[in-house]
Amino acid sequence: MTEYRDKYQREYVPDSTPGSIKGGYEVTVKDLEETNAKFHSLSWPRLTICLIVEAIALGSLSMPASMATLGLVPGVILTIFMGFLATYCSLNVGEVKFRYPEVMDYPGIGKLMFGKAGYVYFAVSFVLLLTLTTASHVLTSVIAFNVLSTNAICSIVFSMIGAVLLYILALPTNFHDMSILGYVDCLSISVAILITMVATGIEATKQPGGMGATTWHAFRPADEQPTFAEAFLAVTNIAFAYAFAQCLPSMSSQLKHPAEYKKALWTLGLTEIFLYTTIGAVIYVFVGNDVKSPSLLSASPMVQKVAFGVALPVIFISGSINTTTAALYIHEKIYSSGIHRLDAARRTKKSYAMWLFIVLFLTLIAWVVAQSIPSFGGILGLISALFISCFSIWAPGLMWFMLLKDERPWYQGSNLFWSFLNGGAIVLGAILLVCGVYASAEDLMATFAKGVGAPWSCTANQAAFH
Repeated sequence: MTEYRDKYQREYVPDSTPGSIKGGYEVTVKDLEETNAKFHSLSWPRLTICLIVEAIALGSLSMPASMATLGLVPGVILTIFMGFLATYCSLNVGEVKFRYPEVMDYPGIGKLMFGKAGYVYFAVSFVLLLTLTTASHVLTSVIAFNVLSTNAICSIVFSMIGAVLLYILALPTNFHDMSILGYVDCLSISVAILITMVATGIEATKQPGGMGATTWHAFRPADEQPTFAEAFLAVTNIAFAYAFAQCLPSMSSQLKHPAEYKKALWTLGLTEIFLYTTIGAVIYVFVGNDVKSPSLLSASPMVQKVAFGVALPVIFISGSINTTTAALYIHEKIYSSGIHRLDAARRTKKSYAMWLFIVLFLTLIAWVVAQSIPSFGGILGLISALFISCFSIWAPGLMWFMLLKDERPWYQGSNLFWSFLNGGAIVLGAILLVCGVYASAEDLMATFAKGVGAPWSCTANQAAFH
């Protein structure tokens, strides 16, 4: 038996035939069944938790600053629109994975669409996106430690501590186990958000003049319009908050019942839309135009310490799942067959040693990037423009045309509506890519010109949120 197959999935266990001797042990049918169960035991609620861990982190608390830049009404409309667009596009990704169960990750979808060139492009982008996202969590951990300690020690030391914690939490080798950490993550971000909203609301009522003294705008006045770069950076930060499609094929490959991916995506999408709209609007109205990103920094120093302390789990768990996803992909490519696969009937020492090395290597790269780009808004904008525009928007639009559309012409029957919808996603993704890169570059140049958070210095990242 060289192939293990169930109704929906195909899981290879090469060189692990029952009764064979591999590395001094006998592989039995029970071994194969237990392995298959372990790597295909993810329920749709746990998939939802894993996607929440991937998508909802402290970046959600940058929403008030985005609304301050755009104005309350445009900010709310854009947040809701981007939420439904990202959810619809992720459904395209999930449907491709369901129809082509041999595809185990996003680069595999790239190969279906564009052959080897598509595979290489999406593989490089996939690993870079996840590594840069981990870097943003290294950066976030530095800010948190600086707030908690009142900048007690060199920021480089704090970043090293953050990288070590991210490494340790990225070591689980399947998403079923990661989802256990996900429950802690969800509790952490929920409490941090609640503390921030309550604290900023109380502080707003206690200021001279009460809530009426807070300056906020439904629409930005004509004489206070943001620059194009500032406005589009706010747009890219909203897009980043809905970034999860890149991990969907990898995670849903471990689903026990693959057809249930839609339940997870709709639960996640509606949760994000409600959460981001509420956070952005409420905290912006409480704090006003001077709201910081993340909005935790808009509270009093004591509340900041409490909120960041509560938020530490989400910083590290949400960051580590990106490393886990990228490492699983790389390990699979190194050991695409044989007894050294992580899902082999029995895991070898060589297999796990390689796993430890890959996770370490990716974490080190993320740490270097975080030290080199000490701007939270800049790094989020750059990630969104370069990669989220692809994985979450324009690539899913192309998937509909190339892999999901029925045999009728694009303009016939219901295909006309879906063609406009997916064509619009492709165009919007291209706009986000071009304009987002420009806005992020402008932001990073302005940050370095001000001397805020010089890279590779003990003051790096102390003012990185701006």
